[in-house]
Amino acid sequence: MTKIEKVGSFESKITVYVVVCWVLAACGGLMFGYDIGISGGVTAMDDFLIKFFPAVYQRKLRAKEDNYCKYDNQYLQLFTSSLYLAALVSSFAASKMCSKLGRKPTIFVASAFFLCGSLLSAAAQRIWMIILARVLLGVGVGFGNEAVPLFLSEIAPVQHRGAVNILFQLFITIGILFANLVNYGASKIHPWGWRLSLGLASLPAAFLFVGSVVIIETPASLVERNQESQGRSTLKKIRGVEDVDAEFEQIKMACEAAREVKDPFKRLMKRSSMPPLIIGVMMQVFQQFTGINAIMFYAPVLFQTVGFKNDASLLSSVITGLVNVFSTLVSIYGVDRVGRRKLLLKLASKSILLVHLKGSNSLDEGLAGLVVVLVCLFVMSFAWSWGPLGWLIPSETFPLEIRTSGFACAVSSNMLFTFIIAQAFLSMMCHMRAFIFFFFAAWIVAMGLFVLFLLPETKNVPIDAMVERVWKQHPVWKRFMDDYDGKEGVKNVGMII
Repeated sequence: MTKIEKVGSFESKITVYVVVCWVLAACGGLMFGYDIGISGGVTAMDDFLIKFFPAVYQRKLRAKEDNYCKYDNQYLQLFTSSLYLAALVSSFAASKMCSKLGRKPTIFVASAFFLCGSLLSAAAQRIWMIILARVLLGVGVGFGNEAVPLFLSEIAPVQHRGAVNILFQLFITIGILFANLVNYGASKIHPWGWRLSLGLASLPAAFLFVGSVVIIETPASLVERNQESQGRSTLKKIRGVEDVDAEFEQIKMACEAAREVKDPFKRLMKRSSMPPLIIGVMMQVFQQFTGINAIMFYAPVLFQTVGFKNDASLLSSVITGLVNVFSTLVSIYGVDRVGRRKLLLKLASKSILLVHLKGSNSLDEGLAGLVVVLVCLFVMSFAWSWGPLGWLIPSETFPLEIRTSGFACAVSSNMLFTFIIAQAFLSMMCHMRAFIFFFFAAWIVAMGLFVLFLLPETKNVPIDAMVERVWKQHPVWKRFMDDYDGKEGVKNVGMII
């Protein structure tokens, strides 16, 4: 155990058990990240293309036609994007399950779906089987991405909430790196290396499956479902202290307000719910329009397009994966020290790939190295800003009465725009060529302005005091809060001095 920390009237210790809960739950990010990283590498493997997409394989052999367009195939893009369409729909079912049954069983269901999907994808013989497997994986991602960030935000002490929540993003980056390493090795195994890549998705799913049994339910979820005595004992267990009265009273007040809301999705349409809803949705939209998933999904394809050979492109993806992991550690260190806004504004400028190829030209070694450096700089900037904070901020800013429904809208927005990027990127690259990177760069400028003028700072604010401490104080959003009818007593509990 560590020493007792006191923030306002909240006391806590970091115990071994609560750290284990954080790490096991964050395996939901490992599951999601592995899928992000594996799909691009698999779609670049010749054996996989011959089995399911022979037309793309033939086009790849005739690279002289157009290097930018050799992977432009809607079915190939559907292999990647179908997962996110399924995740979009399932996130709303996950929201209901989170509210009615709790965060823990929702995480269990996520791992079960992902485990089934990974096994089916490894055994697939027909294209419909591979797409069905992707749908099952998508349901797992939808349930996991809804429950895990909420779990981490609710179980973390206020002074460490940012760092704990970012464990989800850290594990996403580790999953991407692991997938890149697997792809690099599996690409040399013929003709079934792609089956190994897809089948190993069962490992992070198994970790989360075990984790869902070991972890504890969050106090907020227990109290919300009228299990107050269990909620208090759970709070004592995860805080490592006996004096949890102040924090427990705040949770109770938030839950009383939540019980008065019979239809949380209808409540989301109220004027006072617009600030967290707009912020939550736009954080997810902007996260995707940085262009990060276009690079992470299709990194091997992208590197092949600019002239790398197959092995070199996969190795370059491993390099960017390493940069991604270590840069996320910067965010874990800084988010509760310098705040959310400052980290987000770090991505106000972006490395733009200024490479315009003609036909099937390759790059010389110097220019190829520059491409890798530019991609790494971009990934580095994303990994300490919009990557982790795109999940953290929506998970901590909704009041409890609309927390699961509001976060479901945020998750579904992420999945919708991830689907759009995954489905459209290869076609956009074919038609826009190098200008696609200027397209994403323009969005970066819009993001900087959004953060500067509309995003409030939430560092060190108790999760159930956001309305009074954040939304009612913000110069723009306070105008929306005149019809808020939550429990006023929440505002005076757990204030940070």
